[in-house]
Amino acid sequence: MSMAIASSAVAASTDDADYRKEIETWRAKRVERLTAPNGWLSLVGLEWLKQGANTIGSARDNNIVIAKAPPHLGNIVLDRGRATFSLDPRAVNAAKIDGANQVGAELLDDSHEKPTLVSFGTANFHLIHRGEQFGLRIKDSAADTRVHFAGIDRFDIDPSWRIEATWEAYNPPREVEEGNILGQIDKVVVPGAATFERDGKTYKVEPIIENPGDTELFLVFADRTSGKETYGAARFLYADPPKNGRIVLDFNKAYNPPCAFTPYATCPLPTQQNRLDMRVTAGEKKYRGAHEE
Repeated sequence: MSMAIASSAVAASTDDADYRKEIETWRAKRVERLTAPNGWLSLVGLEWLKQGANTIGSARDNNIVIAKAPPHLGNIVLDRGRATFSLDPRAVNAAKIDGANQVGAELLDDSHEKPTLVSFGTANFHLIHRGEQFGLRIKDSAADTRVHFAGIDRFDIDPSWRIEATWEAYNPPREVEEGNILGQIDKVVVPGAATFERDGKTYKVEPIIENPGDTELFLVFADRTSGKETYGAARFLYADPPKNGRIVLDFNKAYNPPCAFTPYATCPLPTQQNRLDMRVTAGEKKYRGAHEE
């Protein structure tokens, strides 16, 4: 073997090892986020608010019953998109609002960078906004789903699934309709399309801008493994912004949505364009501890 060929082989081996280390590091951080005290595995409830007064607590006479809450935690008044929480005097020493002792506050929903957090013991809730509905996302760091986390099963790391796709920017960006598991339809912004080839066939996906001002693009996709080897509804994938007409889609970083772990999430579903007629044998597989789909 010539020196040039030997050097090339060593370089390729080093690149492959570095890439695998990158993916392993990404996987470890993914599990760390998932299993955090306030991560998705701690999600134990989703309760929608009605207009007007909504009493909250563990006692059965409340509008919203939360097992880990004091008997009468407080009251949320929803009035034309504004939610105000007031603590029951009997629960003053049992709960905190954004980590502080307060008797009440206006609740910022999850469209804000830091929604208002009401905590009590190992549990907490914050306000979410979906369409015209407002609800409470309830979490508990002692949830069975977190305590009995079954780990993540994945396909083997395959560098060939790190795909450099051609990027076609839409000018102006397009607005498309995207459904979610609640049956609601949201309008999302599609800045362009990524086109790539695999096994002699051409595929096209349209990532979205998840939140205004985001630099990363967000892809919700399904493929021919969905419902078999992988979670049925979809998998998620983030990608760095396109550069010089190219975008990297690394399917080794494809991961299960929160809905794979809990029935209380409100996950988006793939658009028709992002339902791939191919088997994406990379990224996360079905969760062994999943609830019924």
